Amino acid sequence: MSIEERESKEQSWVEAELQDSFDEELEMEIDDERISTELRQIADWKQKSALNRRTYFRELLKLQAELVKLQDWVVHENVKLLVIFEGRDAAGKGGVIKRVTQRLNPRVCRTVALPAPSEREKNQWYFQRYVPHLPSGGEIVLFDRSWYNRAGVERVMGFATPEQVEEFFNDVTEFERMLVRSGIKLVKYWFSITDQEQQLRFMMRVHDPIKQWKLSPMDLQSRIRWEDYTKVKEEMLERTNIPEAPWSIVEGNDKKRARLNCINHLLTQLPYDEVPHEPVTLPQRVFNPDYERQVLPKELYVPEVY
Repeated sequence: MSIEERESKEQSWVEAELQDSFDEELEMEIDDERISTELRQIADWKQKSALNRRTYFRELLKLQAELVKLQDWVVHENVKLLVIFEGRDAAGKGGVIKRVTQRLNPRVCRTVALPAPSEREKNQWYFQRYVPHLPSGGEIVLFDRSWYNRAGVERVMGFATPEQVEEFFNDVTEFERMLVRSGIKLVKYWFSITDQEQQLRFMMRVHDPIKQWKLSPMDLQSRIRWEDYTKVKEEMLERTNIPEAPWSIVEGNDKKRARLNCINHLLTQLPYDEVPHEPVTLPQRVFNPDYERQVLPKELYVPEVY
C-alpha cells in the first residue's frame, strides 16, 4: 500500500469516527421532527426554527466544547455547581439537559429527576429528600424539576395545603441562601412556552408511541389548568427571585434557539478558563509471544442481526 493510499484510508477512518460522534445529536434531532399522520394536517401551525440545521449543529458543538472546558475547570477548582430546570410540561427542559450532558463525564455531571415522594418522604422536612443529591466539590448536578414542585404542581393539584405552600415560600429563599453560603453555585432556569406550543407538543406525545411515556396524568391536568399554573408561576418567580440565586427565563417555543441560548447563558455564569493538561501519549502495547488468545463459545456472543 502506497503512502497516499494509507493516508487516504486513515483520513476516511477518522472522518467516519467523527461522523459517528455527530450522529447521536442527529438522531435526536430527527426524532424531534418526526410527525405522525394524525398531526400532518396541523403541521403548518408549527413555527419552524429560525436556525437552519447546519448553523444549529455548528453552534451546538462549539458550546459543548466549552462545556467540556467548564467541566474540567469545575473538577480542577473543586467547584460545586447546581443547575435547576423548571417550566411548564413539554417546555423543553429535557432537551436542553440532554445537550448539556451529551459530551460530559457522567461521573462529574449527573441529572437528578426525583419521582413523587414516598409516604416516608411526605413526613420529612420538605427539602430533606433533595439534600442527598446536592453537588459535592468537583460536581455538576442538573435538577430536572426540583423543590419548586411545591410552588407549582403540588399547589395547583392540591397536593399541598395553603399553609404548606406559604411555609415553603418562607423557607426556600433562606434554604437557597444557605446553599450559596456553603459554596454551591446555584443557577435557576424557567422554560417558557405559549399555550399553543404546549398543545402541539402534547399532541405529538399523544400520537407518537415513542413519546407517549412522557405524557402523564399530571400533564393532561396542566392543559386544563393552564391559567392556574400561570398564576402560581408568576407568584413563584416574584417571591423566589433573590440576588443570591436569581431566576433566568428561557424562551422555549423554538427548541433549537432555546438549547443554544440556555447553554450559552450557563457558560457565562461561571468564571471558568481552560485547564492545562499534560500531553497524552498512547503507550505501546506489550506483546507476549507465549500468550494465546482463548476461543470463546459462540453462544456467548450477541447475534449479529444487523
